[in-house]
Amino acid sequence: MARLFRWLLRLTAGTILLGILGAILVYFLAAQSLPDYDKEIALPGPTAPVEIVRDNANVPHIFGSFGASDEDVFFGLGYAHAQDRLWQMAVMRRTAQGRLSEVFGPRTVRTDSFLRRLDLYGAARSSVSAQSPETLRALQAYAAGVNARLQEINEDALGRGAPEMFLFNMPIAPWQPADSIAIMKLMAVQLSSNMQEEILRAQTSIALDDPKRLEDILPDAPGSGTATLPEYTELFPGLPGFRGLEEQRRAQTAHAALMPLAPRGLGGASNAWAAAPNRSAAGGTLLANDPHLKLTAPGTWYLARLELGTGGVIGGTIPGIPAVLTGRSQQLGWGLTSSYLDDQDLFIEKINPDNPQQYLTPNGYKDFTSRPSIVQIKGNAPLTLTLRWTENGPVLPGSLFELSTITPPGHVVSLGWTALSHEDTSMTAALDLMRAENVAQAIAAGENFIAPSQNITLADHDTIALKTVGVMPDRDLRNQSRGRLPNQGWRRENRWQGRLPYAANPEFIAPSGGILGNTNNKLLERPFPNHVSYSWGDTQRINRWRRLMQSREVHTRDSFIEAQLDTVSYSAQTLLPLIGADLWFTGEAAPNGTPERQRQIALSLLAEWNGEMNEHLPEPLIYASWVRALQKRLIEDDLGPLADAFDRVEPLFLERVFRNIDGAAAWCDVAQSAPTESCTDMARLALDDALVYISENYGSTLESLRWGDAHQATQDHEVLGEVPFLRYFVNIRQSTSGGDNTLQRGLTSGEEPAPFNNVHGAGYRGVYDFADPDSSVFIIATGQSGHFLSRYYDDMAQYWRRGEYIPMSLDEKLARAASVGVTRILPRN
Repeated sequence: MARLFRWLLRLTAGTILLGILGAILVYFLAAQSLPDYDKEIALPGPTAPVEIVRDNANVPHIFGSFGASDEDVFFGLGYAHAQDRLWQMAVMRRTAQGRLSEVFGPRTVRTDSFLRRLDLYGAARSSVSAQSPETLRALQAYAAGVNARLQEINEDALGRGAPEMFLFNMPIAPWQPADSIAIMKLMAVQLSSNMQEEILRAQTSIALDDPKRLEDILPDAPGSGTATLPEYTELFPGLPGFRGLEEQRRAQTAHAALMPLAPRGLGGASNAWAAAPNRSAAGGTLLANDPHLKLTAPGTWYLARLELGTGGVIGGTIPGIPAVLTGRSQQLGWGLTSSYLDDQDLFIEKINPDNPQQYLTPNGYKDFTSRPSIVQIKGNAPLTLTLRWTENGPVLPGSLFELSTITPPGHVVSLGWTALSHEDTSMTAALDLMRAENVAQAIAAGENFIAPSQNITLADHDTIALKTVGVMPDRDLRNQSRGRLPNQGWRRENRWQGRLPYAANPEFIAPSGGILGNTNNKLLERPFPNHVSYSWGDTQRINRWRRLMQSREVHTRDSFIEAQLDTVSYSAQTLLPLIGADLWFTGEAAPNGTPERQRQIALSLLAEWNGEMNEHLPEPLIYASWVRALQKRLIEDDLGPLADAFDRVEPLFLERVFRNIDGAAAWCDVAQSAPTESCTDMARLALDDALVYISENYGSTLESLRWGDAHQATQDHEVLGEVPFLRYFVNIRQSTSGGDNTLQRGLTSGEEPAPFNNVHGAGYRGVYDFADPDSSVFIIATGQSGHFLSRYYDDMAQYWRRGEYIPMSLDEKLARAASVGVTRILPRN
């Protein structure tokens, strides 16, 4: 027995020792790819020495020595991006190429198939020759910088460049100028949502018995009304409906890994506002910007400063793209918000019943343009796709995005989209914007933007402006659905007629009130086809922003920061008085622990709440649970399985219902039940639903609830985030304030088991003060490094959560004085 015990002891000790040695080996191998920021190295590419000074937040300040060109500085940016975010860049490039399955196997086949059908990378390659000579040189120099880092990794055995490379065999080919253009096009995929809106509008039109109710559940932004549209079933009779919709959704979710196309509601969003000198306490212009994207680790944004021939430029870059996309120079600041320009249309194409290789056009049947494409799949046989295009755009299969539910038999769906241009000069526009010295030059540079369409908010020392950039499709006035529903692709009046002139894009320069801004709200009301959009991204945040801006005669950098971090929900302030109107303080006395008593406590808390979505308060969780349960009760009997598509609360819908606008209170009656339910009945039942949900998931003591426990920012690694054990090292989770409709936006997932997780928010914040430019500040949501063993992987996350910033200075001496390392790159002959 003693002998057996000794052997068990030895075996246990040996196992523990092997585990420790294995952990040490893994750490050693992974740590080899941690970059050394303090060194001198000779590399092929630059024409003169380049210095990369890392300040104490690990923001690279890139300087060329005497005689260096702008191309040498772009070389330095490419090298710095590859030092810190090589894995991220490689994955984004493979995503755009449709080559993820070579590394990740079957789970990314759907993503690869979609990107192959768009031919996004082919369009990027064709667009290289469309760039200006200066842009082409910058792209080539940037690629040389990335490739110099790759060469250094190979020559010095630097752990394959990233720890993920040990887990996934992903050879990295040399970087090319087309790769940077492809990543910009990939951002257009992430920021576009018009296609999803058209699909959902068509599905909802089919599902509803009363077509008048469509304007309730998918309301237009407040303003002048829109002309009546035909029912979708009138355009396309004989639709298959929603048979198998739930199964189809489960199958698509299971095979949608690394899909760049955001689900509805998770496309681009952002805030930006500016003040003219007469509205600024210090007498200089002010500009604030916080673009909203999916929260990931590492984040999308990377802070950098470039010292170009036209002066210093500092702000947010995206690894893979050689441009400061939001930031400032000494003369000019610029910020981005998604414009929600309607630059996508779905077309229903009729197949020739006698020849399935043809589709109907205004001039008769015509052959599809087609070619095969082979998707290599790790561990599986390759998949051969037949890619097809019509004159309207690439053909998408019915298995994608539930398109089969809106596609009649004998038809297919094609996608028209400006981002698929083979002469895309958006990169030239981005680089020209960095070099602009005033608002007028910046607006002129924007003419070359194709996609993604954005609102650019601008401020130089004297003037503020907002300009929508990106191509606006020219639609025929006779268009059957005005671009709001999939259209018959064979009718000439439904097809695009080209592009509208840049002058038609919305523009606001030097407003008389001295304040302008955008929260993805409706900018203007213009008749179709100059309408810009029917589906704007915000109807709520703009109201709170307007109140904050008008509450002060003059603003400061700090008041702009205060607005960026504001967590008061205008939606909660509007909806609670409506849905609780007949419930406040009307309940009878009830003992503790009973549902009635819980309802009274909840209503008492909400009655005294100002709508602040603070992470430490219980009221935001009670409110969010209530309105979520309420919307579900209102729509599930009318929409059936389609109700799951409305996974976040639509404030305008609830407001229309409880104000009974155009008979919208009809939603409160459950059609399948014998009694006639009132809206008060539904509000009471939904509150009880919410309290049961809260009790089961967060506890029954309502006063001690914390919104932040439910509203966790899920900054997860997109590849390793679900891997057991590893996820604790690569994911960043934090309690956060804000909500779906607050200026400090923290969009909730809407999906069980954690519907209130914060999944989409401000990955970058910046506030620029041109009265004292070096007092400007910025921050990103995670850290500069994509290497999870680096101390810079998540060092900014706590600052971001607490609403803190770091200095955004172009002072070279300050950067050097606080540097954590200086990399000096010498030309290698």
